[in-house]
Amino acid sequence: MTTVEQQYSAEKIQVLKGLEAVRKRPAMYIGDTSVRGLHHLVYEVVDNSIDEAMAGYCDNIEVFINSDGSITVADNGRGIPVDEHPTEKRSALEIVMTVLHAGGKFDRSSYKVSGGLHGVGVSVVNALSEWCSVEVVRDKKLYKQEYCRGIPKSLVEDLGSVKRKNGTTTTFMPDKEIFKGTRYSYATICERLRELAFLNKKLYIKIFDKREESEREEEYYYTGGIVEFVKYLDENRTLIQPKPIYIEKEREDVPVEIALQYNDSYNENIHTFVNNINTIEGGTHLIGFKTALTRTLNNYALRNNLFKDANYSLAGEDVREGLTAVLSVKVSEPQFEGQTKTKLGNSEVKGIVETVFGESLNEYLEENPGIAKKIIEKCLFSARARDAARKAKELARRKNALDSGSLPGKLADCSIKDPKLCELYLVEGDSAGGSAKQGRDRRYQAILPLRGKILNVEKTRLDKVLANEEIRTIISAIGVGAGVDEELEMDNLRYGKIIIMTDADVDGAHIRTLLLTFFFRQMRLLVERGHIYIAQPPLYRIQKGKEEFYAYNDDERDEILRRLNGSKGVNIQRYKGLGEMNPDQLWSTTMDPEKRTVKRIILDEATAASVDKTFNTLMGDAVEPRRLFIEQNARYVQNLDV
Repeated sequence: MTTVEQQYSAEKIQVLKGLEAVRKRPAMYIGDTSVRGLHHLVYEVVDNSIDEAMAGYCDNIEVFINSDGSITVADNGRGIPVDEHPTEKRSALEIVMTVLHAGGKFDRSSYKVSGGLHGVGVSVVNALSEWCSVEVVRDKKLYKQEYCRGIPKSLVEDLGSVKRKNGTTTTFMPDKEIFKGTRYSYATICERLRELAFLNKKLYIKIFDKREESEREEEYYYTGGIVEFVKYLDENRTLIQPKPIYIEKEREDVPVEIALQYNDSYNENIHTFVNNINTIEGGTHLIGFKTALTRTLNNYALRNNLFKDANYSLAGEDVREGLTAVLSVKVSEPQFEGQTKTKLGNSEVKGIVETVFGESLNEYLEENPGIAKKIIEKCLFSARARDAARKAKELARRKNALDSGSLPGKLADCSIKDPKLCELYLVEGDSAGGSAKQGRDRRYQAILPLRGKILNVEKTRLDKVLANEEIRTIISAIGVGAGVDEELEMDNLRYGKIIIMTDADVDGAHIRTLLLTFFFRQMRLLVERGHIYIAQPPLYRIQKGKEEFYAYNDDERDEILRRLNGSKGVNIQRYKGLGEMNPDQLWSTTMDPEKRTVKRIILDEATAASVDKTFNTLMGDAVEPRRLFIEQNARYVQNLDV
């Protein structure tokens, strides 16, 4: 027996008590410790207030980003109970805040439906905070308890009588030891709060940003609920019908709410929710919705002789092109995949949604034959385009452009074949592509130079997209298909990282945006699964004698000059494009994994709807919304070359 084996004994088995496990492995509970995980803390606390709203006890929620970087969430719900727990012999408030899997969500008499199911939300927030303070008002009395990294600093204090209404106010400071170098995004939190206000009619939600550099506030209140959500998503599009179709019914104790409308775009835009949780990966409720939509529209068209061929039928992609829909269900015992809750697994919900939606949609079509005919015509137009796209794919394969066995000639591939280890750089221009080919690590880095600007897919049907030579080249190199997500053959993905590398100027930014639009619209699974990255080349090369420095923005340049005691004797080169960098410089600044900076594109449940709206605003046909967006955001632009 070796010495190592002898050392492995019972004393080596660790037992983590209380919230130690959360601090030891935070990613298990909040996904990660990046910006995404930081914002997840806010959502966990807000979700508790939302659960009170769904139960009918809360109609006002306020969120504060405080000047010191802490967060406060206040509601006028019932307030967390503070009396002594009968078996634990301590305050219920302390148990909720310090014990995993403790809460009112397990008892259906307290909450018929809720977003939190595992009883870990607010206790995890407490564990991952430097400090946390909770104030509770119940029956005109104020109670308070404070914590340090999840540990109570004292017993629950009775602060006496107050005139305030019942409610809970939670303030917490994220632990800098865990969330390093991250700060809250006002816009990201706003998107989630707006979404929650849409999903909960007549719930008043307000956010305040109290940080000195950006004091501002927003409020959300929607009497129309998800109908207004659909209108918001489609406000820059040309509509096929005058107003959204709205369905609200309950079956087998499962309330189902659906709002949908068609527009003249070429993309489907469906958002699904379970107990206010954005299920970005879909699930059984989405399957039921899609099945009912396809079957109902086909049956209506056949009954009314809207198909020339009696044997003709529309496919799912045909009936969803140009569709914007919001589906919200409330399930008392939802089954999600993991704590992140992005896919619903309850098999019974599929049948419930399918039946409710199918019956209601059929009734609407029969009562509105004019609108029904327009919708069917839109679907038939989509079907013809889909057939043209199929023929374009077949033609491209015959030309070996999309054949995975025949890679594009200008692709400089890597030698390793394991996708998890491989990177593909999409490089602007042949000049920069040449430098990248010479500077790369040939074992795992592939280079694909792009000529000019690719097609704007936001304004283009799939058959036209596939006819574009540059796009066909990208598809061929990556190895997966294009179109709706279900068609993507992820097993054929050739590179785990796809890195967009463009010049740091206006044209480079435009090319980058066109590529992101393409991936979001035609290869969305690559975005959702975190395969898309943006390279960050330096803006400046600063040299003094034999010393050489690189700066990625004006602030870094100024800091380097300060360290060099001014600009005397210093040579500053402002890079206008990647082609100005020699292979060694490109490698050391932008391609070396040990030194480079790359930004991973993340699409999460809090931003999915806003990302779709942003792409439509910036890349769609409507000019006025784009002009307004530029006016509102131009002050955030730096290093603009015109």
